[in-house]
Amino acid sequence: MIVDSLKNIDVYRGVSADIYAGLKFLQQAKEDIKVGEYPINKNVKAIVSEYNTVEVFERGYEAHKHVIDIQYPIRGLERIKWSPIEGMEINIPYDEKKDRTFFKSPSSQGTHVDIGNGIFAIMFPEDGHSPQHYVGKPEFIKKITIKVSI
Repeated sequence: MIVDSLKNIDVYRGVSADIYAGLKFLQQAKEDIKVGEYPINKNVKAIVSEYNTVEVFERGYEAHKHVIDIQYPIRGLERIKWSPIEGMEINIPYDEKKDRTFFKSPSSQGTHVDIGNGIFAIMFPEDGHSPQHYVGKPEFIKKITIKVSI
């Protein structure tokens, strides 16, 4: 997992053209962006959603096999719990159509990050991530998730 500020996205220009394209989209997006899907290029799309943050994300820790997630609340804050999926138990088996498995029993080395207000997180296939947690108190947020095909 990578956690960084949108102010630093030029660092990622040489890492991956697709990750950089997704970060540019985040940097240029406005809070009034409509909920929905936005193609960025043939390998990258943005998904804009709105929801209430919660204390417990019931499905557990999500991981993908074929995409990298870049997550950023454009309105509000969100806590994402993180754990390496190695050694975790499957909570909900792999869904090929949605490219996701949900895990439980996070590692003792798991942690969390708070994203929003200019801070984004990038999750790779080995990163179990449990989103939608509130920071301080529940709130209605608008979030952009960039899906980078790998």
